[in-house]
Amino acid sequence: MNDLDACDHALLRALAQDATQSAGALARDLGLSQPAAWRRIRRLQTAGILAGQRVVVNRETLGFGVTVFLGVKLATKGRVSLEDFERAVTAIPEVQLVQHVLGLYDYRLRVVARDLADFERVLRRRIMTLPGLGQVEANVLLSEERLPGPLG
Repeated sequence: MNDLDACDHALLRALAQDATQSAGALARDLGLSQPAAWRRIRRLQTAGILAGQRVVVNRETLGFGVTVFLGVKLATKGRVSLEDFERAVTAIPEVQLVQHVLGLYDYRLRVVARDLADFERVLRRRIMTLPGLGQVEANVLLSEERLPGPLG
């Protein structure tokens, strides 16, 4: 869908900031009628541009103060299937994101833990026992900024 106009882009920026806004509130902010805003939102959903709504959970408030990114290289790709590794790693609750990537590592994982001692426990007992695991590199997240991305 390449026929997005300035109003569609403004609508996408507004929804990216707060997806809970009603069509009426968005319409008021963008100078549209409520039905026009609703039709635009519906068209963006139908086109697959809006693919859902997400809730952002403050992990620190829940007691998960450490985030670690792991680069994982499988030992031998032929011995263990990617599906077996993916099934096992996604079963670990502390693993929040699993990305199959191209480059130095085969996977990139986002792991949350209460503190470094908790991360060490997760690493030793859960991650290091994954099928086909080879090399692992850890990077502790120090800070994170949310950038507006291509829409804003």
